[in-house]
This record gives sequence, C-alpha cells and structure tokens, in this order.
Amino acid sequence: MSNLFGAELSVINVGLSQFADPIRAAGNDVVDVTWAPPAHDDAVARALAQLVNHPDIEAANRKAFDRYLSAQPTLTGVGLARDVLSDLGDRTILHSGPPIAWEDMCAPVRGAVTGACLYEGWAGTHAEAETLAGSGEITFAPCHHFGAVGPMAGIISPSMPLWILHDPIHDNTTFSNLNEGLGKVLRFGANNQDVIDHLHWIRDVLGPALTATLEQLGTLELKPLMAQALHMGDEVHNRNAAASALLIKRLIPAALDARLDPDTLSAVVTFINSNDHFFLNLSMAACKSMLDAAHGVAESSMVTAMARNGVNFGIRVSGLGDTWYQAPAAVIDGLFFPGYSTDDANPDLGDSSITETSGIGAFAMAASPAIVQFVGGTSSDALANSRRMAHITLGRNSAFTLPALDFTPTPAGIDIRKVVDTGIAPVINTGIAHRDAGVGQVGAGITNAPLACFSAAVTALAETLQPGD
Repeated sequence: MSNLFGAELSVINVGLSQFADPIRAAGNDVVDVTWAPPAHDDAVARALAQLVNHPDIEAANRKAFDRYLSAQPTLTGVGLARDVLSDLGDRTILHSGPPIAWEDMCAPVRGAVTGACLYEGWAGTHAEAETLAGSGEITFAPCHHFGAVGPMAGIISPSMPLWILHDPIHDNTTFSNLNEGLGKVLRFGANNQDVIDHLHWIRDVLGPALTATLEQLGTLELKPLMAQALHMGDEVHNRNAAASALLIKRLIPAALDARLDPDTLSAVVTFINSNDHFFLNLSMAACKSMLDAAHGVAESSMVTAMARNGVNFGIRVSGLGDTWYQAPAAVIDGLFFPGYSTDDANPDLGDSSITETSGIGAFAMAASPAIVQFVGGTSSDALANSRRMAHITLGRNSAFTLPALDFTPTPAGIDIRKVVDTGIAPVINTGIAHRDAGVGQVGAGITNAPLACFSAAVTALAETLQPGD
C-alpha cells in the first residue's frame, strides 16, 4: 500500500468533471469519462437493462437473424398490383413510410397521389384528383403493409405493374413498382401529362415485355447478382450501375427468345439501358424479402424495416408486430444540385432505407467509394460507415462482402438494444426530394435514423416481458 500511495497517480474520473479539479491541481493526470444514461433517459435506460443479455431475447435474435440469412429472394415475374396484392381495394393507393393521412402528407407525396388518380382514370383534372384524394373515398396504406416497397413517394395503385419476388425458403412474396427513370417522375410528385403517358407506357409496353421475357428466363436469384454488384462498385441503394448492367445482361437473351416486336424490344432495352437506377426497385424488394423472413419472431429486438413518408421516420421490429415507432423525418444536409440548398429540401422520404436495414446501402459504402461523389463525404468516410455499423448489428451477412475491407461481410441485423446503448444511429444514404411536388431530386446526402424511434421500441419490447423475466 505504501508503494501505491507513493506512485504517480493516473485517474479516471466518472461523473462530474469538477470532481477531478483537485487532482489536476495536485499535478496528476485525469481522464474524464463522458457518460449519460442511454438515450439520456432513465426510464429508457431501465428498459434497456431488462433486455441486455436476456436469454429469451438472445434466442429470438438468433432465430430472426438466421431466417434473414437463409432467405433467397427470387425474381419470378411481373404483374399488375390488383392481381398480385391480396386484399388491395379497387381504390387503394399505397405510399412509402409509416401510415399517414392525406391531410398530413408532404407535397411530393400529395402530388404523386394526384398523379395516380389521373393515371387510374379516377379523375379528369388535377383539381378533381385532389378533391377525390381528400374525400375519404380512397384508402391510403403503407407499401410495407402489403409486402411491397417503393422509392421516394412509393406510390402503388391498382393497375401499376409490380416486380414479384418469392422466397422459396420461407414461402413469402414481396413486391415493388418498376423504376420510372430520371427527370419528371411520379415518385417525386410530378403529375403532368407526360408523366401519366410514361406510366401508361410502363403498364402497356414495359410490363408485358418483362412478363414475356421472364417467362423465357425463368426465375432469377437476386442475392448472387447483388453480391457481384458490390464487387463492382455498387452499394445497391444509391449506386446501381453495375447491378442494372448485370440485370440487363440476363434479360436481353431472354427478350430475344421471347420474340418481342422489334420496336418494343428496342424501346424497352433503350429505356433500361439508359437508367442506372433500374435495379434499385428490385434491390429494395429483395431486401424486403430477407427482412420479412425475420419479422414476427416473438421477443426479437432485430429491426425489420426503416422507412420514411416525408413527414415521419418509422421503424418496425421483429418482436413487436406491425407497430411503427416514429419520429420526425430530418431534412438532409447533403450535396445539392446547382441552384438548390436545404431550404428547398423535403424531409427524408421513401422506402429505400430498407436496403440499409438489410445491411447494404450505406452499411456497404465501403464497397462503393465512388458514391461519396454523389452523397458527400470522403472514401475514408465510406469505409468508416461500414465499420461503425458493426457496433449496432447482430452479425454479418457472408453473402455480401466488401472488397475494400478484405472481403469482410457486411454488418447486418440492426439491434434496437445496441443502437440505444451505444447512441450510434443507423446510417442511410439517400436522394433528396424538392419540397414542392414535381420538381424532382435536388441532391443526395447521408443521414442517420432518429434515435427516438429506437428508444420507443426498446421501451415497448421491455413491456412485453413477463414479470420476473
């Protein structure tokens, strides 16, 4: 003990920094540890304490994560929403993100809903469409509630063609609309006659051509294609150049075998080839398929959806059913196209964060250093994002590997407990929509999911535990 008291002190101070002042005054080194209860909330901290190292939750997470890993999303066809979505009403419009009423929707989603009414022939003018949308005659629901996803506004109406994906391992089916391309498009709220005519072309020409092509091609497993795209510089969310090229490489021979009309074949191939984001909607549906396999495991703390409707950001958790845990969506401060700034930006929007939920997108940015030229940051930031997300996930997905990190598998299986405990929020890279309907994309950036969603979910999951657990 005498040696101890005679030695030079090195002190770690946990608590108020003032506690260390006398020690510093005596000439000794002190390291302050900054600490606060998780989420800066004692009640959340107590709820989290009930969940950490809980044997039932650990077992549930192993089950949910194994189901996610074993899923095999497979492209099987294209069909109209009314024919392939169970219980879709004649006048139902699906949107991105958690539930929201017409009167609360942001302008881009309202514009897209108006366009869908015109596309379906439910209204003859924009004014009639807006009146109809607010009349109560149209049912609005999240795409996620029908096993579907859609980028930005996410609009799916009954006569829109959808990709159909089936997971034969868990016998679930997921869907996504077809990507419209760039420019003035419905997903950003554009709804003029050119937009409506293009949607009709997608329904009357592109959809049937893809149906005939896939009848020749047969089924197409998407995880291997996505894995290859990650090795070619995509992160399969905001960069899909490689994935789209790999897809069209598979489609063209089958389209030739389908003996499509030459003009149709030329138009379809030209459209797909000119759209580097064409694969995005398939990537989203594939990620939805993998996460739906993990959904509904009692007591699991694994996140199975993150989505935004332009007003609110919501998450769903495997062990908490179909309840959404929400917080206000953030305005992204990213890289803006010339002439635009955050003043023009709509809050975060779209179902495409399902990619990050599944461990790709921003979680796989290490595979796509070039993406920083689009969303901002540096190549080092891209590597750091992929490394940091490993602190809040249940494991890694060996189907998706990152060449720049020595082919380390991507971190996957967001755990609400780890998010709240560490304060590390899931990273998302995203396009930025103009706050006014129809202007379109005005930039792209990197954001984080709101921590409040995860705190609320932790509290809710703790409440499901039996007394004494």
